[in-house]
Amino acid sequence: MMEHIALSPRVIHFSWGRVEVDGFDTPFKDVKLYPGGARAWNWNETGTRHQPGIQPADVQEVIDHGATVIILSKGVDEQLHVMPETLDLLHECGIDVHVLQSEEAVVKYNALRETRAVGAVIHSTC
Repeated sequence: MMEHIALSPRVIHFSWGRVEVDGFDTPFKDVKLYPGGARAWNWNETGTRHQPGIQPADVQEVIDHGATVIILSKGVDEQLHVMPETLDLLHECGIDVHVLQSEEAVVKYNALRETRAVGAVIHSTC
């Protein structure tokens, strides 16, 4: 019997500094999306900065929620980097990863969410 994985919530609006997610009343500035939910991505939790960028700890929660494909956004102006260790972790876990500019990341995420267990880490500014 196949296990049911909850759908990832749809991003209904994206603009500079604002990500609106279906089912959530309050918009996010930066957000982690995953099968069954979403929450604010607080960079201070892991000490994330634009350089060296998205850390393994930033994606672990998304992995833990069952994502088999993860979208990492580089920011609107592509100023956010991704640590090589983060990509290594995703590859070791057998997770497909897409690193994209933020608007492109949202489009890709929304396209995949109905057919895949998709997660995303979205940065809505720079």
